[in-house]
Amino acid sequence: MITRLARRLPFFYGWVVVAVAFVTMAIAVNARTAFSLFYPPLLDEFGWDSAQTAGAFSFGFLISALASPVTGRIADRWGPLPILQGGVLMIGVGLIIASVSGSLWQIYLSLGLMIGVGSVCVGYSGQGLFLPAWFVRRRGLALSIAFAGAGAGSILILPVLQVLIDSDGWRTASLSLGVVALIVLVPLNLLVPRGPAAIGLKPDGDHDPAPGQTARKSLRIVDPVWAATDWTLARALRTSRFWWLALGYASALYAWYAVQVHQTRYLVEVGFDSKTAAWALGWVSLIGVPGQIALGWMSDRVGREIVWTIGCLGFAACYGLLILIGHHPHPGWLVLMIIAQGLLGYGITSVYGAIPVEIFEGRSYGLIYGVLMVATIGGGALGPWVTGWLRDGTGDYQSGFALAAVISLISAIAIARASPGRIRSVTGGAAEADESRGP
Repeated sequence: MITRLARRLPFFYGWVVVAVAFVTMAIAVNARTAFSLFYPPLLDEFGWDSAQTAGAFSFGFLISALASPVTGRIADRWGPLPILQGGVLMIGVGLIIASVSGSLWQIYLSLGLMIGVGSVCVGYSGQGLFLPAWFVRRRGLALSIAFAGAGAGSILILPVLQVLIDSDGWRTASLSLGVVALIVLVPLNLLVPRGPAAIGLKPDGDHDPAPGQTARKSLRIVDPVWAATDWTLARALRTSRFWWLALGYASALYAWYAVQVHQTRYLVEVGFDSKTAAWALGWVSLIGVPGQIALGWMSDRVGREIVWTIGCLGFAACYGLLILIGHHPHPGWLVLMIIAQGLLGYGITSVYGAIPVEIFEGRSYGLIYGVLMVATIGGGALGPWVTGWLRDGTGDYQSGFALAAVISLISAIAIARASPGRIRSVTGGAAEADESRGP
């Protein structure tokens, strides 16, 4: 059925896969983010300790990190469908179980373990396992559009959830989101085949050249020995590139989640009202959507490392502006911080899935990527904890934000050292391919 549909469409079927990923991430990623909305009413209803309750989120994050290599191996053997559908089922059923939960262990099971693992399966990590195979020349653009679904969903879904929580309670909101996830995402992800070759297509929708014609240019292989290597996990772990990649990804998620978790509280502490602080977080997500897409398009022309560096500099500037806001809480500095974080910082997601595959592409890529995600998610879990620990120890966020700014720069340096562009170069590839079509 999918093969027939792909042949009838007037455009490349890979864009259908991107659209499915966009909608999936809009719902699934924000099912995890919704924990921050459920958190206050959970405390009010059950009277649990704050750390105990918040620990459900951290628990899910930890288990999802440990599960990443397993999802990678499953993807290598059976393709993306078991990962996607399994993730959707865990999210939908987890939200439904949460809506009838009456004890702490049930919250850890539902909102923690099931939502945590499910959102990794269908979020950035899961989509990064298979989406890069559909595109080469437009890989950055395609991934950035798909991943922008998370930001678009936060703008559309989270406010509706908050209205439901205020009017009917957190249980109704959790049940509603779980039902929506199952009804929408289970049939939608049936449209995702194993890969372009499974339905007789090539990446980007390219065709074999006719006699006398030359093939369109895609990624230029710079290091043919590396590119021809049959990469296994053992071989990858023996390379310095893997460890630079792990450091770069873990550092980036440290910076991402440290500000995402603590920004709202910090802004209230330095003098902004709670409404302004909440809107600031929403505006970061909103402005992040065009930023991701623009930087993804740019990465297909100037290279992945440059765009990753721009994103890391955006986070470093964001932290610098937050420190400045602590001394001078002027709305103008707040606007600049939102732009730096959303428009630039969030741009790293546009190359998040492209960089690893362009270094370690091969039959064991899923397992390699899954192990890489252990370090990545570990960095994401460490960032909020260290930042909060430093805040408790020093009485303010200045040292925690300064450290996160430095870690942002370390991420840029690490990805430059991993240097995917020295294996497969994208510079000029997309532009030259566009020119080959003619007017």
